[in-house]
Amino acid sequence: MPPPVFLDPATLDLDHPVVTREQIQAYNPQRHEFALLDAVVLIDEARQLFAGYHDVRPDAWWTRGHIPGRPLFPGVLMIEVAAQLASFLTHHLLKLEGFIGFAGVDQVKFRGVVEPPARFVVVARGHKIRPRRVVCDVQGFVGSTMVFEGRIAGMPV
Repeated sequence: MPPPVFLDPATLDLDHPVVTREQIQAYNPQRHEFALLDAVVLIDEARQLFAGYHDVRPDAWWTRGHIPGRPLFPGVLMIEVAAQLASFLTHHLLKLEGFIGFAGVDQVKFRGVVEPPARFVVVARGHKIRPRRVVCDVQGFVGSTMVFEGRIAGMPV
């Protein structure tokens, strides 16, 4: 049974990003096929709650080889989208410069598949926000179905 959601994804206005892909690049260094966070749609500093999404496209670079005939969005890329949102959260809240790298992932569960085309929505909630180490709890959705959850730690590198 999935845990309680941090935020009902149906309450998000996905058509009006508060931060665009181009603006995300001012915070996150990933480029080209690894710039996976397409938009941020919620910034709630008081609750340390952020939401964004990645549009999973049928012509994405991984679809040819990740289950030919039935492409499935790889779990490691779900984690990467969540990590990029957590990195954005870190930069936004702490006003840090530079790259926020992985320090760990924990309690990850994949609860469903993501098949293109789909909008993969990620919600991140700050758990421990410190300048030298940040821990966020994350949940990923397609529609209202939770397909992924976990805890991501990052640190400036």
